[in-house]
Amino acid sequence: MSHEPEVLEAQPLVTGLVIGESPRWHEGRLWFAHWGTGEIVAVDLEGNREVVGEGPAGLGWSIDWLPDGRLLVTGEALMRRDPDGSMVPHADLSSLGVAGFNEIVVDGRGNIYVNGGADFEPGAGEAPGIIALITPDGSVRRVADGIAFPNGMAVTPDNSTLIVAESFATRLTAFEIADDGDLSNRRAWADTVGPDGICIDADGAVWTGVGGFGENLVGRVRDGGEVLEQVRLTMPCFACMLGGDDGKTLFMLVADWRIGDSPNENMTRLTTGPRTGQVLTARAPAARAGWP
Repeated sequence: MSHEPEVLEAQPLVTGLVIGESPRWHEGRLWFAHWGTGEIVAVDLEGNREVVGEGPAGLGWSIDWLPDGRLLVTGEALMRRDPDGSMVPHADLSSLGVAGFNEIVVDGRGNIYVNGGADFEPGAGEAPGIIALITPDGSVRRVADGIAFPNGMAVTPDNSTLIVAESFATRLTAFEIADDGDLSNRRAWADTVGPDGICIDADGAVWTGVGGFGENLVGRVRDGGEVLEQVRLTMPCFACMLGGDDGKTLFMLVADWRIGDSPNENMTRLTTGPRTGQVLTARAPAARAGWP
C-alpha cells in the first residue's frame, strides 16, 4: 500500500562549490568531482575539505575505484591514477564511437561500466546514449544503447542488476547482469522521476531526484516507483550518496542550474558566476549498499 512520503530535513555540510558530482564514500570521507575546477575533493563529516586529486577542467566527468584502490576518472578518456600518482589511460574506448564518457560504476567483480552519448534533444529520434563495459582483463564492449541522456548508475549488492538514470526519459532503467558482465532484460525500474546521480540502500531502494524539473525533490524510491521518503531542496540535486560511520548519512550535491536557450551561457555562468554549489546531508532510514 502506498503512503505519503516521510519528509527528511537537509543540513549544509559544504558551501561555495561550482558543481559537485559523482559523490563516493571512500576511506571515511565523501569524495566528489568538483566540476568547473578540475579538482577531486574529499570532505569529512565535520565539513573539512581537501583537494585530493585532479580531473578534467570542464564538466561531465566522474570518479570511482578499482578493487585494488586505484582511482578511475572519466572524461574524453578513461584515466587511472597509479600508485606513483601519475595519470595514465586505463582502456582504449575509441572504438565505441562516443566523444566522451560521464558516469562510472565499478561493481563487486571489478567490472567497469561507463556511459556516454548524452548529446540528445528530447523528441529528436532514438536516444544515442550507451553503456560500455571494461572487464578486468581490459576488454571493451558496448552492452546497452538507446539510453536517453545516461546519468548515474548503481549495481545491487549481489552484482545481479545495474540501474541507470535516464534523465531525459524521467526513468530509472534496470538491466540484469550476466556472469560475463553483459546486460539484458531491460525494464523500467521507476517511471516519472527526475534522475541524475543515484545510490542504493540496504533495503533495495534507490535515492534519486523525483518529480519534474524545477521541483528540487530527492526521494527514496522502491522498485516500481513508490517514493518512501523525500527531501525538499532549494536547488536541483546533481547526485546522492550514502555514507558516514553507519552508512546512513545521505549526501546530496546541489547547485543552481537553469536550463536555458544557450548551453554555452549556462556553462559560463556556472563556472564564473556565484558559487552556489553545496553538499547537504540528511539522516536516511537504511544504510548504503551495492556500488558505488
